[in-house]
Amino acid sequence: MKHMNSEVKEERTSNKKRIDLFLVPIVLIAAFLNLFKIWTDEYANAYYTAAVKSMLQSFHNFFYASFDPGGYVTIDKPPVVFWIQTISAKIFGFHGWSVILPQALAGIGSVLLLYVLIKRTFGVWAGRFAALAMALTPIVPAVSRTNNIDSMLVFTLLLATWMLFRAVRTVKFGWVLAAFAMIGVAFNMKMLQAYMVLPAFYVFYVVATKITWKKKIAFLTTATALMLAVSVSWAVVVDSTSADKRPYMGSSQTNSVLELAFGYNGINRLTGNTSVTGSSHKQSAQTEQQTASSETKQNSNSSADSSQSSNQRKSSFSQKMQAPGGGNQNGMFNTGNPGPFRLFQKGLSDQISWLLPFVIFSIVGLFAGVKFKGPYTAKQKESLFWLAWLLPVAVFFSIAGFFHQYYLIMLAPPIAAFAGAGAVALWSMYKQHNDWKSWLLPGGILTTAALQVYIMSPYVSSIGVAPIAGVGALGVILALVLAIRKQRKNSLTNYLGAAAMVVLLAMPAYWAMTPIIYGGNSMLPSAGPDSSSGMGGPPSTATNSKQSGFNGMQPPGSSSGNSSSNNQMQPPSGSSNNSQMPNSFSSKSSSSKRKSGGMNAEVNQKLLNYLTKNNTGEKYLFATTDSTSAAPYIIKTGKPVMAMGGFSGSDPILTVSKLKAMIKKGEVKYFYLSGMGKGGQSDVITWIKENSKEIPSSKWQSTSSSAQQGPSGNGTLYEITLK
Repeated sequence: MKHMNSEVKEERTSNKKRIDLFLVPIVLIAAFLNLFKIWTDEYANAYYTAAVKSMLQSFHNFFYASFDPGGYVTIDKPPVVFWIQTISAKIFGFHGWSVILPQALAGIGSVLLLYVLIKRTFGVWAGRFAALAMALTPIVPAVSRTNNIDSMLVFTLLLATWMLFRAVRTVKFGWVLAAFAMIGVAFNMKMLQAYMVLPAFYVFYVVATKITWKKKIAFLTTATALMLAVSVSWAVVVDSTSADKRPYMGSSQTNSVLELAFGYNGINRLTGNTSVTGSSHKQSAQTEQQTASSETKQNSNSSADSSQSSNQRKSSFSQKMQAPGGGNQNGMFNTGNPGPFRLFQKGLSDQISWLLPFVIFSIVGLFAGVKFKGPYTAKQKESLFWLAWLLPVAVFFSIAGFFHQYYLIMLAPPIAAFAGAGAVALWSMYKQHNDWKSWLLPGGILTTAALQVYIMSPYVSSIGVAPIAGVGALGVILALVLAIRKQRKNSLTNYLGAAAMVVLLAMPAYWAMTPIIYGGNSMLPSAGPDSSSGMGGPPSTATNSKQSGFNGMQPPGSSSGNSSSNNQMQPPSGSSNNSQMPNSFSSKSSSSKRKSGGMNAEVNQKLLNYLTKNNTGEKYLFATTDSTSAAPYIIKTGKPVMAMGGFSGSDPILTVSKLKAMIKKGEVKYFYLSGMGKGGQSDVITWIKENSKEIPSSKWQSTSSSAQQGPSGNGTLYEITLK
């Protein structure tokens, strides 16, 4: 802390060095949090992993991001991140860790980029603190340890930010174009979510660039046009291609990328209106929410020596997610209830909000004395950029109707930036001022410690009282002592300031490690003592195997893959280990690697043997209702398996006439049907049942005592042949 008052001199000295020695341990921390034990996750998010397996097989599948090797339906996101994952799998071989690796490296890269962005203007200590805060923000490593998109998205947006800052410093139009083009690339990662940073880009360029207004408008207009062109480039190619020459666009209702972008992956996320484009989106949401519940069952049995704490986490999860009457008192996916204080509610606060009070005090300090008409210093201009990133994104998550906890990684860069820049600024004000500004540092420490106590209090049964009391007591003591010792320039005061930063980062650091300690969830990543549950929804309580829903099933994309313990999958609630109900998956696993892949990815070998032996040249090994049933067999065999209704089983892809034509052509003859995924294809399923021969379960059903039920309980294998 004693170096902060001479930050300019420190920065110049640091710039002469090739390596900032203080940065090395920060990068190592980020590498540990993002990379350690990812090799124990064999299948990661199986929905996306199956797509990578398919994309490895042909350029056609690669370009369209096909979910299955047969090119029947795509995944529900644009392809850029999955292109990168496929290239990684091509280089290192097809493994869970090889598809996770790009996101893990992106998480580390984001830490480094933030250091570079903050250091240049706010000083080397600010850069170090910002990088450390980014590395220790719990949701950052939680999502970076999976093959979900968001870590790569944030890295890409930070790279665009670096280009924009360079454009302002050099006053070169080329860097403006590059920055906005990079946002276009980010759009092809997760569509409209990439545009959440646009207010910051426009405001900063207008305020910070020293050129005429005429040039500003011309440059921004041209850059925006380029961004839009890059954004829709893949969509235009896909939508312009004849539907019979490409896969169906998964999770859309009209087989259109643009509809997917502005509907399911766009406006519907804000409004939460899942009925705008039909029942498919509602069912997709239900699929994901029940998925995390099923995974809680899996993870609670992943290690015998932690069974008691796992049961406590599962009980706590159920209590917080299940409101009276079956409602959800903490919102869908445990994202709280919309309102101005949503980010401080349980379920979101422990993912992202640990330093928010300190950030608020930092913003006050950084903008103290700023006049609306300017002139603005470089620090004030860049502070405005981070504020214009923070506020719109925070407002979105405060009012949005449908999102997941791991989307909150979008808030991590501005929060970390203000934490780093603010730590230096508030320390300087504390040492040099006698007015109200000198109280900002103690006030920020005190309120942040208080919030952290609030965040941790629901987890007292998991983490104990000591860390909660410790943070609270140390925060109060350090804030009071700093308040009493104002302006005393000695080493003790410096140590007190450093100690305060350590206290405020201690529990975020622990929370960031929980995906390693407790196991993670690859479908709905989150951090905390219940991180393996994914916090996605209440556990299934159904006891009737015929009840619809994902009872006891591990749905597409959920995984607890960050645990190294052996995993003996358990039957759904209300079943026994000796259940003999029809099943399509065998959950027995003797490997130390996790093979759940978000579902029972250890396939039923007897079923697979039967299908392989009786295949007479059909293109598809079998067809099934949804991606959940199909993904493990695609991963295991690399053979085409048809998810007739896409991700959730409700995409309107097939008609009876189309299916008849496929059967007559000899493309498919076996159908595995369960109680799930009828939305949008009930006519097709009814026709299959009425025109097929049921295969006796004794020919394909596993008789293992540890066998897991198939999707939604009862599953049946049918055969249809038409002349």
